[in-house]
Amino acid sequence: TIAGVRTIKAFATEPREIQRFKERNYLSYRAMMDGVRTSAALRPLIELIGAGGIAFVLWYGGHLIVRGELDFGGLGSFLLTLNLVAQSMQTLGSINVTRQQVLAAAERVYREVLDVHPEVQELPGAPPMPPIVGHVRFEEVSFAYHREGRLVLDNVSFEMKPGSVVAVVGHSGAGKSTLADLIPRFYDPTAGRVLIDGIDIRTVQIASLRKQIGIVPQETLLFAGTIRDNIAYADPDATDEQVMEAAKAAHAHEFIQRLENGYETLVGERGVRLSGGERQRIAIARAILKNPRILILDEATSSLDTASEALVQQALEELMRGRTTLVIAHRLSTIVNADHILVLEHGRIVEQGTHQELLARGGVYARLFRKQMGEQVTQELVAQGE
Repeated sequence: TIAGVRTIKAFATEPREIQRFKERNYLSYRAMMDGVRTSAALRPLIELIGAGGIAFVLWYGGHLIVRGELDFGGLGSFLLTLNLVAQSMQTLGSINVTRQQVLAAAERVYREVLDVHPEVQELPGAPPMPPIVGHVRFEEVSFAYHREGRLVLDNVSFEMKPGSVVAVVGHSGAGKSTLADLIPRFYDPTAGRVLIDGIDIRTVQIASLRKQIGIVPQETLLFAGTIRDNIAYADPDATDEQVMEAAKAAHAHEFIQRLENGYETLVGERGVRLSGGERQRIAIARAILKNPRILILDEATSSLDTASEALVQQALEELMRGRTTLVIAHRLSTIVNADHILVLEHGRIVEQGTHQELLARGGVYARLFRKQMGEQVTQELVAQGE
């Protein structure tokens, strides 16, 4: 796609992509030509049938005129009627070709889009989720993306008290994001239960659950529209003052004010007119405006530079105050003050505790932390040398 042109250029794979495009284009050309040939063969056949009918009427009508059983006016009427019938047959032939094209397209749309049933189903007559206090509990939760596939989470149990901050750390692929996705019920556990305030979230209305959960994802998606529209997406009825206050709390107000049209600046498709850090701060402002009881931060500061991260971290700490927060951490330095830290490896909790407790144990977390701190010091020394 056009969106991937930067990656294509970075890997210098233009010739390969051009060749692949030519191959796909040729297949499309072949399919189109098959349709054209069918249409081209059908039209002369219909015209031949019509011409044969006219020839027959002329021959038989002439025979009747010679015998005195038909006059020229009657023959003309027959010919006119036959011509109308022939034109109608030609129209029906073209309609049939169009019908086949439409049916093929409709079948593909139905099979690939409309007939896809969500895996997460709401129980019939499920009640709305009551106002959330913020007590979250995982009870022996296991999860696999496919029924017979590898377990991404394996017998995970932990508890988040109302207003607490729980961080999840681990190597890439350990199951951190999957664990977070179970709370707003993007997926259902393969085994075990996820409870909020003692309620199994599978027993309540999905929309009423998600309206009380705020998410700041790792990859921020902004919609084509203005900055104000994207912040107010969390609350379409929000006033300009509320939108501005949310932006200030996310330390986004300053850069928004520097833009030519301020809050009415168009961000472009997927927010391409903003930098990664700016898009992330807009997403944080959106979460602040939603004012959720449970907050999920999926490596929310991983795409920010050091200066932006410091500002946003302050905003996040203010946002997290009084809210149950799950933080998927990329930079371990941002979670040293978390109330509880879970360390995941291969979908299992291998360590848990506070930052100081985990450092004292000298296990997986301690090794990860020291490795990151060493890399950070090295980067700072390199920056100073430049």
